[in-house]
Amino acid sequence: MAYDFDLYVIGAGSGGVRAARFAAGFGAKVGVAESRYLGGTCVNVGCVPKKLLVYGAHFAEDFEQAAGFGWSLDQAQFDWATLIANKDREINRLNGIYRNLLVNSGVTLHEGHARIVAPHTVEINGERFSAKHILIATGGWPQIPQIPGAEHAISSNEAFFLKTLPKRVLVVGGGYIAVEFAGIFHGLGASTSLLYRGDLFLRGFDGAVRKHLQEELTKRGMDLQFNADIERIDRQADGSLSVTLKDGRKLETDCVFYATGRRPMLDNLGLENTAVKLDQKGFVEVDELYQTAEPSILAIGDVIGRVQLTPVALAEGMAVARRLFKTEQYRLVDYQMIPTAVFSLPNIGTVGLTEEQAREAGHEVQIFESRFRPMKLTLTECQERTLMKLVVDAKTDKVLGCHMVGPEAGEIVQGLAIALKAGATKRDFDETIGVHPTAAEEFVTMRTPVAG
Repeated sequence: MAYDFDLYVIGAGSGGVRAARFAAGFGAKVGVAESRYLGGTCVNVGCVPKKLLVYGAHFAEDFEQAAGFGWSLDQAQFDWATLIANKDREINRLNGIYRNLLVNSGVTLHEGHARIVAPHTVEINGERFSAKHILIATGGWPQIPQIPGAEHAISSNEAFFLKTLPKRVLVVGGGYIAVEFAGIFHGLGASTSLLYRGDLFLRGFDGAVRKHLQEELTKRGMDLQFNADIERIDRQADGSLSVTLKDGRKLETDCVFYATGRRPMLDNLGLENTAVKLDQKGFVEVDELYQTAEPSILAIGDVIGRVQLTPVALAEGMAVARRLFKTEQYRLVDYQMIPTAVFSLPNIGTVGLTEEQAREAGHEVQIFESRFRPMKLTLTECQERTLMKLVVDAKTDKVLGCHMVGPEAGEIVQGLAIALKAGATKRDFDETIGVHPTAAEEFVTMRTPVAG
């Protein structure tokens, strides 16, 4: 049977665009549908604008520390509207780049909501197109719990477009999005509280990392409230919000920001017209080849709920394009040793196993840890400390995990991720000559284990 397209991709986010571009480059006839914005969550309401806001928030520290190096600064003034306008301009530029990437690759771009009406057919803007393969890459969407007054709260989607910076912000959640936005609002001058229903945020990260970040955020004056959850939100006559907690306490704020998870974006996608199955959490079920229960339909990225990171979606998109149209180049995506960063202030960088994971997996471990005040801060009053940690298998000497909290942690750990991916041992670290004077050299000068 002749199809209109060899591959039709629903969703022009990171994974979808990568799959579409490379499939077209391999000679396939490819169509892409996008109903919102080119580049998906990452480019528009995720990693890219968030990192720009993190940079903006960090300047407060830079101005404060500059005095120790002889700089006399007039009273610094921050203007939220300028930051948001400049952010919007950059995102618009990136949208155009994504459009050009697709069109110049020979991909047919359809802007509108695509719906699957049959295993090989999609409908968009009143037209129907047939496709040999359909790829679902629709990503995720923030969830706000349905509590009384939930309509007064915002998510990350709205935070990037606030007209003004709230004077008081209550951030709810314990994941990386909550921690990052708490740092952004706090750094830009808002009185910020971080509320989390658990004992300590960033569940799944190394225990030392979690505790160290808690200490640093507390030093900076951020209000951290653990084992706390919201019962209801009420709008006051003056426009402020009264938040009632489940323990009966009341908090006053101007903005409630929820970062309590994301759901797969499958609204009105037409999956009922296919054999596609969802798992217990509502994500699309796929096998190791990203194949759903419907032979013609595949899915990648946040919508399958594996590792919800942009570079992972890119790798999955590449894998799908190669398997379908360039078999000789195909290889499975390796989900081991995926490095990641949390752009809190200070940053977190991590790759490999946490100490807790290593012990649970049965490894006999040695722990190497260093905490120090960065050289840049020695001429300032700032008492921030950096944490670096290596988790090592005591029997094989292999480095199982690498963790850091401190300036540019993501930049430093990216290079170390290559070493861990290649199977580096602690001896390899020890025999590597450091770059001096840097913080990064600490990773190759830790000699004495702190725990075994």
